[in-house]
Amino acid sequence: MASSDPEKLIAKADKLTKLSMTRWSADWKGATSLYEQAAIGFRLAKKYEKAKVAFEKASKGQEMLSSPWDAAKHMESAAALAQELGNWREVADFYRQASVFYIECGRAQPASDALAKGARALEEAVPDEAVTLYTEACDTLEEDGKEQMAFDLYRAAASVYIKLEKYTDAATFLLRWGLSADKCNATHSQCKAYLSAIIVYLYANDFNQAQKCYNDCSQVDAFLSSDQSRSAAKLLSAYFEGVVEEIKCVAKSSTISNLDHAIIKLARKLPTGDVGGLKSEAVKEQEEPLDENDLT
Repeated sequence: MASSDPEKLIAKADKLTKLSMTRWSADWKGATSLYEQAAIGFRLAKKYEKAKVAFEKASKGQEMLSSPWDAAKHMESAAALAQELGNWREVADFYRQASVFYIECGRAQPASDALAKGARALEEAVPDEAVTLYTEACDTLEEDGKEQMAFDLYRAAASVYIKLEKYTDAATFLLRWGLSADKCNATHSQCKAYLSAIIVYLYANDFNQAQKCYNDCSQVDAFLSSDQSRSAAKLLSAYFEGVVEEIKCVAKSSTISNLDHAIIKLARKLPTGDVGGLKSEAVKEQEEPLDENDLT
């Protein structure tokens, strides 16, 4: 049937949205229905570029009809097709727009989910943009007071940062997870997040930052009395003493084996640098004679 030809459906829908001497107002209801039919037809025919455009137009139609939920759904469909086509910029843009529509509906969870879908789609091809989307997804849930729903997102973002070898950013995100877990009284997740951050700093061969992180986290009673804290203390002690075998032993402990896979992989590779000089350097600093000319 001619009416089922997606090309003709698009052409007919476009006419309904254009004003003319005989049409003084756009028929968005009729046009949107046609765009939706065309989009499905193009997708079934595996004409993904045309299907993507049709879903964009259908989304615009639903927006004009004051139906942001349906507009968001169509925008997500367009994003999925952009992913199929490898149009990574569009993937990010479309999922972001879908998120905006969901926010208009007052639905933070679907809004965050849309951003997370975009992030997962971009992890391999554009990891920097992926972590930006993960961050926006976390922001969306935090602003709605739903931090507990963001736990997987914090971990995913940290994992991407680790792949990018941006260890400070990874640790920062893990600590952000810990702070959110604290707000939710999710003590176990909080302790895992803190231990994970310490391991990341050690893997980055930044013992001083790892020690500072441990000291700061130890201000939290729940962490101080946890198995994760004890593992962190053993690791730091082994580093300070320069006992490589002890570091490797602690890294294989059940407590660390229960962390996320990305963190376990880092722990299994510890130590990454020379740890033999940490204790001697500390002793040397303590024994440095007072400089009488230094008045500071």
